[in-house]
Amino acid sequence: MYPEDMVAPMREELVNAGFKETRTAEEVDQILGSKEGTTLVMVNSVCGCAARNARPAATMAASYDKKPDNLITVFAGNDKEAVEKARAYMLPFPPSSPAMALFKNGELVHMIERHHIEGRPAELIAENLKMAFDEFC
Repeated sequence: MYPEDMVAPMREELVNAGFKETRTAEEVDQILGSKEGTTLVMVNSVCGCAARNARPAATMAASYDKKPDNLITVFAGNDKEAVEKARAYMLPFPPSSPAMALFKNGELVHMIERHHIEGRPAELIAENLKMAFDEFC
């Protein structure tokens, strides 16, 4: 586990953008277990591509006019049970952090894995999310 004082600003960045922190498996299950509406899950991380690409992209997408009903985040390396539960919903995709997954009515409809995030500008990732929001939200 990473020290909480180290990850707090990384958590706060997404919370300030409108994401709800889900830190337990029960919290994740309460939202993703619902078969109604749309939810974007951001698997947050301490890595450089989360800081440089993923969190800024998620923040940009969160301010888009058409967005999911729920924006939630789990933190890889800290919220172990919550991350495991979120990743169970993301199967058959392998564990990835950072990552972003869009669900509609309980079904995974769009996935952005780490290899889609590394080396890509945040603006491009945000546009990818916005196109998915246009299609599914």
